[in-house]
Amino acid sequence: MTLRVPKAELGPEITEVLIEQFGTVPEPLQATWHNRKVAEASQEMGARVNAWDGADEGLKSFAHMAVAALVGCSWCLDVNYFQAQNKNLDLAKASQVPRWRESDVFTPLERDVMEYAEAMSVTPPTVTDELSARLLGALGAAALVEITASIAFANFATRNNTALGVRSQGFSDACEIPLAARAQKPAS
Repeated sequence: MTLRVPKAELGPEITEVLIEQFGTVPEPLQATWHNRKVAEASQEMGARVNAWDGADEGLKSFAHMAVAALVGCSWCLDVNYFQAQNKNLDLAKASQVPRWRESDVFTPLERDVMEYAEAMSVTPPTVTDELSARLLGALGAAALVEITASIAFANFATRNNTALGVRSQGFSDACEIPLAARAQKPAS
């Protein structure tokens, strides 16, 4: 799949900053830059979400990656795995998020968070009172609210990227452990 909109020109100043930060210009920004207000608001919201510190960073990263795997956003999965390395998160765990149900590396809390991320991401949402109660008991109200909002933002980003045809740019190639492929559903 290729981008469904042409890449917009960002200008030399912002291009230099992005190349310094990521090694390349992220395609989601190139796609959305056609509407600069949308692009800037998306970037600002992403920065704000990343600045929240009331919930465990690993849980939020795994949740975002679980949404990306479910929705099929290879760009979000790729860049979040790369960022997990930069945040000193457990890469062995991060690499297994696409197949979290089959992997034995996750704690019960991590599994609950990824289940919650998926339950929030399907239509209609399938979040249960039992799952919410477990998370509330384990995390507290403030962290649960933060994880919920982070998952909501992950849905915004993954669905936007997927609809615009944004694909992985190979950020995870620099990591030590390859990112696992999502488990395939058996044919019916």
